[in-house]
Amino acid sequence: MSDESRTFRTAAVIPAAGRGVRLGPGAPKALRALNGTPMLIHAVRAMAASRAVSLVVVVAPPDGETEVKNLLAEHALPGGPPGSSWGRTEYLVVPGGESRQESVRLGLDALPPGFDAVLVHDAARPLVPVDTVDAVIEAVRDGAPAVVPALPLADTVKQVEPRADGSPEPVLATPDRATLRAVQTPQGFDHDTLVRAHATVTGSVTDDAGMIERLGLPVVVVPGHEEAFKVTRPLDLVLAEAVLARRRANDGF
Repeated sequence: MSDESRTFRTAAVIPAAGRGVRLGPGAPKALRALNGTPMLIHAVRAMAASRAVSLVVVVAPPDGETEVKNLLAEHALPGGPPGSSWGRTEYLVVPGGESRQESVRLGLDALPPGFDAVLVHDAARPLVPVDTVDAVIEAVRDGAPAVVPALPLADTVKQVEPRADGSPEPVLATPDRATLRAVQTPQGFDHDTLVRAHATVTGSVTDDAGMIERLGLPVVVVPGHEEAFKVTRPLDLVLAEAVLARRRANDGF
């Protein structure tokens, strides 16, 4: 291992303060069980699986910090004593804000000094493979200020004029799907650049990479993975359970 790879430090921030209304009433989405284990735990394990990630910051619901801390302690990985670390990876839990953007900023504020790269990962993408995580980190290490994993679109996309009343929506255009990508997480960033974006970019954004775009800085895409899909609806839970069952059958995951 080179000196550069030893000194380049990466942290992951997982905003998990959302309620997940599209999955229906009950626990916050990140705490919903997937194969008997909360999705949040799967997401933390996915980040900790990368040897490059030395800290995971979980941003809990504003009133759920203690619950999330207890959850992490209950599901500690072998070699990581509860409240200390998950193997090689340490973790912190901090309370989140009213929006995802605010929660990510609070996660960034909790990072100790010395981190070069930051991953921002959706707790609702519990099954992202470690190879995808590593590819994002490598691209940041190579100098990209912002990196997103993404997949080509399988479906034709139509731009429409939205109609709130539920009536048929007129089609305005058919974008060339060869130039479009469906973006996933973890998104990776140069630490100082992401901090500056959160300090200066105002207004609503759908992802952190969009904040970097508003700074006028380049964002690059690396290949995503079909198993890094977002669990937002009940059918997604069925698919995620099937992926886990296949993993258990193939490699004892």
